[in-house]
Amino acid sequence: MKVTYIYHSCFIVELGNVIFVFDYFKGELPLFDEKKEVIFFASHKHQDHFSLEILKYAQQYKNVRYVLSNDIKLSPNYLINHGINPAVKEKIISIGKNKSEQILIQDEVLNIDTLRSTDQGVAFLIEYDGKSIYHAGDLNWWSWEGETKEEYEEMTTGYVQEIDKLQDKHVDCAFVVLDPRQGDRFWWGFHYFMRTVDVDLVFPMHCWEDYSVIERLLEKEISVLYRNKIKLITEEGQIFHI
Repeated sequence: MKVTYIYHSCFIVELGNVIFVFDYFKGELPLFDEKKEVIFFASHKHQDHFSLEILKYAQQYKNVRYVLSNDIKLSPNYLINHGINPAVKEKIISIGKNKSEQILIQDEVLNIDTLRSTDQGVAFLIEYDGKSIYHAGDLNWWSWEGETKEEYEEMTTGYVQEIDKLQDKHVDCAFVVLDPRQGDRFWWGFHYFMRTVDVDLVFPMHCWEDYSVIERLLEKEISVLYRNKIKLITEEGQIFHI
């Protein structure tokens, strides 16, 4: 498995005959092997997780498909007005919360399951060629200083309920939110995920270019039981061979 960090929450995962691209909106994408299937995932419509630019790759590569959260609305007129051939819609699977889909890739089945985000859209759990990959999108324990008791309880319950659905799963590779904007609460969602899910390797994301937040987590005593599973990201374009 080859993992390339692009920017923010965008990662490329390459497995044998397929390339997965998660939540691209900015940064330099590499040239793709034209013999491989390329599948773009977008967890929701926020501008830091989705760009119409990904749809233009269908004109460049014949083996491109898209799995988009169903909050991303793309009418034919909207696509035409943005310079995109509306025929691309034939390559798009629109998926909602807590749903499952299957895609056939050269006689192998790609299983896609979604969780409900605590912000907007979905999180993805995909299984292909014996590997399980989780991408959180904006599913996170979004707790903020100054929030009301009701807001805290609603967020906490929502996050815990979704992550607990993964308790009986094994995840080979996960991409999980670690957002420095949350102040002293930046680690809450990440920590709960690590305590709950049987996961081998985790890439922190949504760090807003402040990669020191990863080192802050690694230095915390609470991370001692799983810090060896965390991949340290320091720059865009970083490549990991797993």
